[in-house]
This record gives sequence, C-alpha cells and structure tokens, in this order.
Amino acid sequence: MASDAVPEAVAAETGSVPGADRRVAAVRRLASAGRRRHAAQLVCSAALLAVALTGGAIAVGAARDGGPAVAAASSAVDPGVLGGGNLDAAIASLQTHLRSQPRDSGSWATLGLAYVEQARTKGDPARYPQADKALRRSLALAPGNDQALAGQAALAAARHDFKDTLTYADQALKQNPYSERALSSRVDALVEFGRYTEASRAVDTADTRKPGVPVFTRYAYVHELRGDVPTARRVLEQALSVATSPGDVAYVSAQLGQLAWNQGDYKSALGSYARALAADENYLPALEGRARAQAATGGRDEAIKGLETVVSRYPLPGPLVELGELYEARGAAGDRARARDQYALVDAWIGLARANGVNADLDTALAAADHGDKASALRAARAEWARRHTVHTADALAWALHVNGHDQEALSYARGATATGYRNAAFLYHRGMIELATGHTKDGRASLTAALKLNPGFSPLGAAAARKALEAAR
Repeated sequence: MASDAVPEAVAAETGSVPGADRRVAAVRRLASAGRRRHAAQLVCSAALLAVALTGGAIAVGAARDGGPAVAAASSAVDPGVLGGGNLDAAIASLQTHLRSQPRDSGSWATLGLAYVEQARTKGDPARYPQADKALRRSLALAPGNDQALAGQAALAAARHDFKDTLTYADQALKQNPYSERALSSRVDALVEFGRYTEASRAVDTADTRKPGVPVFTRYAYVHELRGDVPTARRVLEQALSVATSPGDVAYVSAQLGQLAWNQGDYKSALGSYARALAADENYLPALEGRARAQAATGGRDEAIKGLETVVSRYPLPGPLVELGELYEARGAAGDRARARDQYALVDAWIGLARANGVNADLDTALAAADHGDKASALRAARAEWARRHTVHTADALAWALHVNGHDQEALSYARGATATGYRNAAFLYHRGMIELATGHTKDGRASLTAALKLNPGFSPLGAAAARKALEAAR
C-alpha cells in the first residue's frame, strides 16, 4: 500500500467515517417511531431505511431464548488495554494510535475485538463490518497472528456463523493453545452446533489452560444445558467472586439472573440484575431480564416502561417481542396497535439483517411463529435445523411445525428439545401443547404443569395459554 493511502484507510477502518454513527442513530429513531405508528407504516419506514443503510451492515442480536451466551459473552477485549471500563474512550485512543502507527498489527486486532464488544454492548451492529476490516488488516500485517484469528472467531459468533467461529478458533489455537478468546469461542461454536459432549470436553480443556471469567461462564452454561443447575450456579458464583472489571461483574451477574429466572426464582433474579446494573447501568441483558422478572412478579407497568427504554436504545428482536407481548397482556386502549408495531419492527430488523448477509433464521422462526408469517417461521426453522441441531433449534422447529398444523412431525422435535435435561419452561410449554394436539393428553398435562411449576411467569402470553389449555384438558 502506498504511504499516502494509509491515512484514508485508517480513517475508514478505525470508524472515524462520520456516517456510521448516523446510520445507527437512524435505526434507533425507527425504534422510537415504532411506538407511534402502525405496523404497515413501520414496514415502509424500514424499507426506506434499508436503502439509506448502504454503507453499513445491520445484524440482529443474540437469540431471544436466553440460552446461548454468544452475543452476550464476557468482554472479548484485553482488560489490560481497556481496563478503564470506558470502551468508547479506549476505541478512540486506539484510533488515534493507529493513525500514527498504521502497521501495528496488535492494535488493529485489539480494535477489531473492541468493535465486536461495542456492537454487543450498544446494540450497534454497524461496528461488525468495521471489526472485520480491522481484523483483516491485522492479519495482512502479521499473517496467522492468534489475536486477530481469535477476533475473527468472536466476530463470526456474533454474526451467528458458527462454522467460521470453529474454524477461526481452531486456527488461533494452533498458534496459541492458551488463547482465552479462542478457547471460549470454540466452546461457543460446539454448543451452538449442539455438540454438547464435545463442548463439555472443550470447556474442561479451557478451564485447565486458562481459567477465568469467560471460561467459567461457559462451563456453567454447558452444565445448565444438561440440567445440572447447582453446578452452573456454583461456577457462576465463583466467576463473580473473581470478576474485577465492571463489564465482567455485569455479565456474570446477569448470567446468574438468567439462571435464577429459568428456575422461577424471581427474587434472586432481581437481585442479580440489580447487581449487574450497579456495575453497568446500561447493560442490555440485565435491563431486559429485570423487566421480565418485574412482569412475572406483578410489576407489568414497570416492566413495560423499562422495555420501552430498552427498545428506544436497542431495537433488537428479543426485547421488541417481549414488549409487544406485555402490551397484548395488558390490553389497554391502543395496546394491540402498539404490540403490532413492535412485531413489525422485528420484521424490519430481520429484513435488514438478511440484506446484509447475517444469518437470522432462528430469530425469524422464534418471532414469526407467534407474531408473524407462520410459513416463513417454518421455512426459517427448517433452514436453521439443517445447519445445526441444538435444543434451541429443535424447540423452534417443533413450535413452527405446530403453528403450521404439523403436530405429528413436531412431537419428536419438542421432546428432543427437553431431552438433555435443560430446564426451560417455554420448551415444556411448547411440548405440552404439541402433546395435547397429538392426543397425548396425560403427557401434555404433565408437561404444561411442569412448565408452570418451574417458571409460572415464563411468558406474558404463553403462561396464560398454558393455564387455559390445562383447564380445557381436565
């Protein structure tokens, strides 16, 4: 590269191009508009926005099932570099440094990882293409360097491209078997492929080589997937005891909150979310989780207010669907239209994600089955199942089959989703409804009863439907 081209390249790849922030702001304005307009108007606005977003990619966030921790993973960025806790300031510092030292491969890799983290924590998916450029620059300057390869693994995971996640993680580990990022991403990929036995071995290896918060949280989740909640809780508490940065405290506390929520322990969940928000008042999983727990304990209006704030900042599928369902459950004047607005905005996000090469099939299946085009939900669920066999994709496919009237085919997937022992009330609810629809009345009642016993407020609409179905099946 000619030397006079370096400043322009650095400007583009460090994110100093001013349009990026404006594009993200435009999406957030769309979210605010969504609470004032009807669904058809939102879809039109989303289409216009897609034309405007020619310079940046839009990606959906983590799957809304509350299970995989891929997009909500603990900080991928070296705490030694970003130890101050101010990610924006650290990125600005790296950008300044790279303008004067554009051939510093390590700083390019760190910047790429920082962009991945920024996209996660701020709901700012326009940072993913910037992360990719920065990581590629690092590899061009220092081919095969493990820091950039591990960064590519983290980026692929954030985009739900788990094949590339595993490939990059393995490449990084060949260069550095002790890379914490690569070890963690490898576990993530194996979990997201449903290769749970391999994931268990991988997390044991990671714990031996590089024990710490990122590995502990993955160790806990692998055990939770097998139904071993006591071990998952113990390991998360251990992780919290060694967490020092605000980001790690927020992350681990929110994971403890999610674990408690899944068991219907709302008091513990609220306590953990409060601790997370004390460390980082804007931490999205904690804000969303707190609202969910508030709704389950009778604080629906408080939960709605909290989620309205969340989606105004982070208009992602999970909180949008949750807010829409809370509007439906409340049933006040105008709430039905408000709910439709949220669901339409989910469709807008998914459309934008796909237009920019992001795999959004699981998001589509989860949202559309209950609140959108049921046929689209089934197509998406089948496509995702063809790529990976997990408890989450099994549940999504089962439910999509059910809402499309294919209950006999759905039954084996619904039972498969609960076969590992993973304690998830929504999975049990889906299984119970499918069992009732296929004539397995005793089994269906048992599954619905188990769902409500485990987590009686698991869904504003689903819990009510489960109770109604149980009453009808008496």
